[in-house]
Order: sequence, then structure tokens, then C-alpha cells
Amino acid sequence: MPGRIYFLNLLMLFLFPLENAAQLHSGRLSLPAVISDHMVLQQRTKAVLWGWAEKGSEVNIAPGWTSEKYTTVTDSTGKWKARIPTPPAGGPYSIEFSGNGTHIRVKDVFIGEVWVCSGQSNMEMPLKGYRKQPVLNAAAIIADAAHHPEIHVFRVPKVVSATPLNDCAGSWKTADTSTAPDFSAVAYQYATALQERLKVPVGIIATYWGGTAIQSWMSEETLARFPEVWLTGRPDTIRDPEKDPEHTPSILFNSMILPVCNYTIKGFVWYQGESNREHPLLYRRLLPAMVKEWRTRWNGGTLPFYYVQIAPYGYADPDHKLLPAVLRESQLLALHDIPHAGMAVILDAGEEKYIHPPDKTVVSQRLAYWALAKTYHQKEIDYASPVFRKMKIRGREAWLYFDFVKEGLTSGNKAPAQFEMAGSDHVFHPATAVIVHRNLVKVHCDAVTAPVAVRYGFKNWVKGDLYNSAGLPASSFRTDNW
Repeated sequence: MPGRIYFLNLLMLFLFPLENAAQLHSGRLSLPAVISDHMVLQQRTKAVLWGWAEKGSEVNIAPGWTSEKYTTVTDSTGKWKARIPTPPAGGPYSIEFSGNGTHIRVKDVFIGEVWVCSGQSNMEMPLKGYRKQPVLNAAAIIADAAHHPEIHVFRVPKVVSATPLNDCAGSWKTADTSTAPDFSAVAYQYATALQERLKVPVGIIATYWGGTAIQSWMSEETLARFPEVWLTGRPDTIRDPEKDPEHTPSILFNSMILPVCNYTIKGFVWYQGESNREHPLLYRRLLPAMVKEWRTRWNGGTLPFYYVQIAPYGYADPDHKLLPAVLRESQLLALHDIPHAGMAVILDAGEEKYIHPPDKTVVSQRLAYWALAKTYHQKEIDYASPVFRKMKIRGREAWLYFDFVKEGLTSGNKAPAQFEMAGSDHVFHPATAVIVHRNLVKVHCDAVTAPVAVRYGFKNWVKGDLYNSAGLPASSFRTDNW
């Protein structure tokens, strides 16, 4: 695979060798960074604890929530691993580790719900915002953090590596007004939504890097099935891998996924896609492959995966044409290929001039609806946006049928304004739409005498205005494949 070799050779030439402390073990008992004070372990499961010691030696583990003691033995490489039963949510506890004459005490351990939150800049965006790009209601959210000490966040540092790493730096932080400003606005508010509803501690493993493409978060082995990935690398990576190595395929999987993938979790939250907008059809195939790989690495074949559809944005580059809209479509269609998944639609929450929409609360809430309804089985929670199901042409009108509408569709006190219609000439014109039944929209256009196709919100920049009765917006969609 010449493209892959070219990229990796560049990395070897330009990347400073990474001295990862956890790659070098003296034989003394040691733990990965993620197993440390203030951590949250997944409740009611067998949580994986691991570390390193002299090969062939015993490691003893004494969890504070039980009188049981556990013993494991290191393998030929000096690594040890144990599965420790966890109780219902609670804490704080401590865990004692001993072996090779070394004793380690991990303190302030809580038992609750643990989620991995990953992606690019819209997931990374902290509550304190970016320069000239604030987060909506940030001051109130940060002030309220003092009331959420049972939310703990482990941030995986931004590190690149051409080879797999088994540990990272970092530490668990407890939510308060001093730590919250640096927390991901989406991840933190997702955690608060769960914590307030479930009344249990929530742990977030935050691993993200702005501007990165999905292939950076996938292994070489998985990407070997997609040789075109190595031909679609970002131009700045080819010119200067020393400046932007994080865009290289697999580079973040090695350094920001592998070090934490032993940690027992409840599921994943993902907000990414803008950096793959130039190749949306490839993304449709990559996303399910990444999810499958992550689930395998975390030893959880059915771990829930909830993700955000990218927001509309007024891309200035004319070469983008409708590719971002096709990327949204690819994210929607990928739901068919990813079991136990859900997608938060934010077609109504974008900003034309800002690729980082300030309203991160609505994003977090819509993600939490999926988790509360599907993972935590709270049946009264509405979670799914309306989804276009089929179209019937009747004379000069198109009749569109939708699923997930419950009590019906709505566009407020006005007609939906984002529909377009085309005939056999493939030219789309603004169309008039009327909600005529609970799950039915009639579309008409005077300029089209023989309708062939209808689109809704299928533009790079658009403000969605079609909702179900729960206030969840429909995704953009098209009935054609032009």
C-alpha cells in the first residue's frame, strides 16, 4: 500500500520520538494514568483493572466496597489484568494494589456510569469557548458546576504516535467552577443530563482533537480495507507532517484510543464529520467500520454509540458545493449499518458564519435523550427525529411519509420553508409544503409540472423547520441520488 508507507515514512522523518513513560516499565508495580484518584468505574459489571509489574509476579487488589480480595499474575511482558465486580452506584471508595514490594492506594473512587466522548473541534469546544466563539449560557453552566461534584472527567492529552501506545498522561478532574471551563461543553452537559436523571456518578473519558478526520481514529488494520483513505489525506499533511501530524490515518488511534480501550465503559458519544466533508461517501463506510473496531477493542460488541449529525454551515469554498449536505446524508444512512446507535439531529441549531455553533446544550440534550431512552430504558423519553420513509407522486404533487412522528409533524405557525422540487431536468425550485396528516407532508411547485424528486434542507447552510411533536427536528434528506 504505497500511500500508507509514504505517510508513515514522513512521520518517522519528522515526528520527534515519543518517550511515553508507560512504554518503559522498571518491573515495579504501576498503573495506567486512567486508573487513578477520582476515577469513576462502571457500576454493576466486571470492571477491568490493569497495569504492569515484574513478569510472573503476583498482584493483589483490594477494592474498598467489598471484603473480597483478588489476585492476578503478570504475563511474559509484565502486564497484568483483572476483572473486578462492581456494586451499584456509590462512593467514594479506595482500591489497594500491592505487588513486588510496592503498594498503591487509589482514592476517591466512585461507581456509576462511564462514557467515552470523542471527535473533533465541536466535541472539543470547552465551556469557556474559543476566541470570539462563546458557548451559549456558559457562565450559568460553569457556575452550576459546583452542584455536580459527582461528574468526573479524564482528558486524554493530545499526543501523536506512529506506533501503538499502552498509556497516556492525564488525570481525573472533579467538576467544579474551577475545572468546568476546560471541560468539553458537549461532553460535560451530556454528563449532567445523565447525572440529574439517573442520580448516579458519571465519568467521562474525553479524547478529541479539533480538525481531525475519522481515519485518524482508526487502526491501520481496519483502514487496510479502505485503500482510498491513503489517497485522500489532507494536503497540509503531505506538505508538512511535522506541523499537522494529527491528520495522518491511525495516528490518534495509536495514542489517544489504545491507551484507554481496556477501561470498562457504558458507551460512546461521537461528534465529528466536518473534516471528512470532501469525501462523504467514503465516510458512510468508515463510520460503521470505526464503531465496530472500537466495540471490539472495548470488548463490548453491543456498546451503544450515539453521534451528532454535523450542523449546517455556510462554507465559503465553492468547491464544496453540496458535499457537506451529502455528509449529513451519509451520517443519516449509516444508522442502518450501525446496530445499537442513535443520531442527534441539529439541522435547526447551526450558525451560517460559525462552524462551531454556540448552542451546545441542545446537542447534549438530544444525545442524552437517546441514552436515557435506549440505554437506560426510560420509555417516557422521546429521542428520535422524524425520518423520511417514502414518497408518492400524485399528479403535480409529491406526498412524503415520515416515521418517528408520534403525535404528528409541525413547523410552528408557518408552513415548512425548506422543501425543493425537481422534474426530469434535475433543476430544483423552491416548493410549497403543507403538513396534511400526522406523518404526511404534501409538496407542490408551480414551476414543476411533472415532479420526480424532492429535497428538504439539502444545502450546506439551512435552518431546519420541520419537527415532530416532541420538538426534535427532521434531518435534511433527498429522494434522488443526483
